Amino acid sequence: MEKYSYIANSEAAYIEDLYQKYLQQPDSVDLSWQRFFEGFEFSAKYGENKPKSNGNGAAPVAETPISASHTRKEMEVVHLIRGYRQRGHLMSQTNPLGPRKNRYPELDLKDFNLSEADLETVFEAGIEVFGRAAKLREIVDALRKVYTEKVGFEYQYIRDRRAKSWLRKKIEQEYLNFTPTIEQKKRILEKLNDAVTFENFLHTKFLGKKRFSLEGGEATIPALDVAINRGAELGVEEVVIGMAHRGRLNVLTNVLQKPYEQVFNEFEENVELDEFSDGDVKYHMGYESQIETPEGKAVSLKLMANPSHLEAVNPAVVGYARARADEHYGHIEGQDKYDPVLPILIHGDAAVAGQGIVYEVTQMSNLPAYYTGGTLHFVINNQIGFTTDHEDDRSSIYCSDIAKIVDAPIFHVNGNDPEAVAFVMKVAIEFRQEFNRDVFVDMVCYRKYGHNESDEPRFTQPTMYSKISQQLNGRDLYLKVLTERGELDAQIADQMKAELEGELQDLLQKVKQKQLPYKRPKLERDWAELRRSVPEDFEKSPVTGITKEVIEKVGQALTSLPEGFKALKQIEKVIEERKQIFAGEKPLNWSSGELLAYGSILTEGKTVRMTGQDIQRGTFSHRHAVLHDAETNANHNSLAHIGEGQGKFEIYNSLLSEYGVMGFEYGYAMANPHALVIWEAQFGDFVNGAQIMIDQFIAATESKWNAMNGLVLLLPHGYEGQGPEHSSARPERFLILSAEYNMYVCNITTPANYFHMIRRQLALPFRKPAILMSPKSMLRHPMAVSPLSDFAEGTSFRETIGDEFAEPKKVKKVLLCTGKLYWELLDKQQKDNRKDVAIIRVEQLYPFPKKQIQAYLDQYKKADVIWVQEEPENMGYWSFILREFPEIGLGKVIARKASASPATGYMKIHAKEQAELIEQAFS
Repeated sequence: MEKYSYIANSEAAYIEDLYQKYLQQPDSVDLSWQRFFEGFEFSAKYGENKPKSNGNGAAPVAETPISASHTRKEMEVVHLIRGYRQRGHLMSQTNPLGPRKNRYPELDLKDFNLSEADLETVFEAGIEVFGRAAKLREIVDALRKVYTEKVGFEYQYIRDRRAKSWLRKKIEQEYLNFTPTIEQKKRILEKLNDAVTFENFLHTKFLGKKRFSLEGGEATIPALDVAINRGAELGVEEVVIGMAHRGRLNVLTNVLQKPYEQVFNEFEENVELDEFSDGDVKYHMGYESQIETPEGKAVSLKLMANPSHLEAVNPAVVGYARARADEHYGHIEGQDKYDPVLPILIHGDAAVAGQGIVYEVTQMSNLPAYYTGGTLHFVINNQIGFTTDHEDDRSSIYCSDIAKIVDAPIFHVNGNDPEAVAFVMKVAIEFRQEFNRDVFVDMVCYRKYGHNESDEPRFTQPTMYSKISQQLNGRDLYLKVLTERGELDAQIADQMKAELEGELQDLLQKVKQKQLPYKRPKLERDWAELRRSVPEDFEKSPVTGITKEVIEKVGQALTSLPEGFKALKQIEKVIEERKQIFAGEKPLNWSSGELLAYGSILTEGKTVRMTGQDIQRGTFSHRHAVLHDAETNANHNSLAHIGEGQGKFEIYNSLLSEYGVMGFEYGYAMANPHALVIWEAQFGDFVNGAQIMIDQFIAATESKWNAMNGLVLLLPHGYEGQGPEHSSARPERFLILSAEYNMYVCNITTPANYFHMIRRQLALPFRKPAILMSPKSMLRHPMAVSPLSDFAEGTSFRETIGDEFAEPKKVKKVLLCTGKLYWELLDKQQKDNRKDVAIIRVEQLYPFPKKQIQAYLDQYKKADVIWVQEEPENMGYWSFILREFPEIGLGKVIARKASASPATGYMKIHAKEQAELIEQAFS
């Protein structure tokens, strides 16, 4: 490229190298350079200076060299265009309350060695924007209109060249020429009218009551309307929405079309509750509906229930969406099963920046275990967190910067420009359907009132609220724009407003006069086939044993390897032991009993889904559900090969997350009542990383949310000298949360009882979460085994297991215990031949099997009854036992001393404590 000889050698070499790459493969260089070289070649070929080939395939050489100054400026114009694409968002007018803070975008002409004298010069670089050469003035005007007005586009960091090119085309062609039709404008106005009128009505009729209004962010309603309607055109059949309280009532009524009168009923607190349901505040509850779009497409909508814990619902939403896609759309040929189910997460600006769960869920989005085909994130950015300014609630420039970790595009948009909001939502849903990836829309708006309607925001933001007080509501502002343009008669909007206000008033009068019965949202058909539990259901577990044929079928899958599969030597031993077990030569160990439970469910055509950290082999190397070829690392999922018609066995090693992953599995279990869904902690102690999910969702599923959920939590638990973070799953916490038959809490001692506990989850006519203090040392304990007969037809879960060694007439002491401690007590009993001490295992702590225990105790009328536990006295089960079973007698407990920490970190001290505890039990 001789004509570039005036440039420093390093720059010439760089451009020459780029050009040679371009000649060999045009798409190997950035699109901006592609356009530059295209324009250069076009000019060289058809311009005034005819080119001559230099004969070596290099750049064509003009007879008269192009001005060095002009060529340098051509390059600077390319840099200018790139600069606007990369940093134009820093200049964008996205704040409806006034100018933004100067972020120094450096996009003046002088920053590119250009000046106003160049504005009338034609540059080939214009091909980048218009597909043709253009004057610099025209280029700059277009770039400013696209990148610095009411939308700030961030996408240049995306590494997928196809996605980036797609976005560039949408932005620089469609947005540059974006003009909504009159019908689209009327639709936007109609949705704004719905939003504004509803909020005004509630504000005047229910004065002083909290509603967390949408005022200031009313464009949320037309935004969601666009996403749902355009999504339906592109194949979306279901939308699952998660959001906090801000604007929730408005979304319920004006997006999901929840009847206004039901909302008024809730304000009047005219509701009926089930015996074991306490409900929650109206702006936390969920809803399901089906709507019809203007184009006649039917779309099912679900707004998930969410507590005040901001963003906690996020993983549940995507988990629910994944389950719906897996269950309903995987069989449609030629269709990506995730396209029809769209998750939408509506965030607040302070929450999306401040809640770690947003990072976890975003990080999960492209992993095979948690992929949902992309989530549409919509931020209602009211520029304040309760009373905290954004300068104090994040370090990043934007609340949405988290999106960049997965190369998700971000569209910042001024909430006072509903047409711009509509455009970016249209592009967002189109991007999701095209690339099946996350996309973020950050709608910058404001909050008309305080955190709630009785809060005084001027205490902390007096100047901001001085500006807010001067703002027109979203409808009136848009109407003003339309009438000034001459595009709509103001009378139309006034008529719309009057009609809706009249309708709302009529409905409110109905509520006050007739006290309409509270109508619950419809349940899914599968859930409707189930019923709620009654106390009698917990007196004895249902039969869950299986036939010999099923045992053999599952055993065959667990002992077979694909042809040519090279197993590790340790795995060969595992397979050989499994063969002996299923041949009846050995009893079933924990691993075989567990896998038999899953396999038997799969033979019924049901789904088994299991996730957690390192669960495919098991943290303690016991499960080996997925085997790896020693030479190729190819995977073999044994239980995926049981036979024709079996259900799906999904078992995934999760990312290093508790909160996000447990929430995802809760959502998955919420969607599919016929799937066994399990989350396993790496150590039970780590479950406290997801305590919010347990407190707000799992324990309170029925009481707060009027729903059922069958999620199983496996929490490895046991005092084995491994320190305070590897001993206790804090069973006391789960027992404190146990009431009204809300969940099962178990600590079992045999593989057969695990098998039946797992099968019971789907055998019951209702669903309950199950919490298992699962074993560690028992995974290989020679005594913790079960014969095949314990799995056979007619068998079931045993809530309690009595003593077959002690002689009832001699018994002076009865030890009640649970879990792994039983085997240590049994060892002492057997070695010392203590026929005078009976040991009763409590395999299920909640619902507490009081009648069964009492029946065992009736054999030992004169004996002292003592509860024995490994945990410190102030932890574990003792306080719960006192509450549930005061007949034991106050103070009769053998335990470690009360402690602030669950366990010692020293093996010698642990061994000494354990020995003393066992000795005391038999003293």
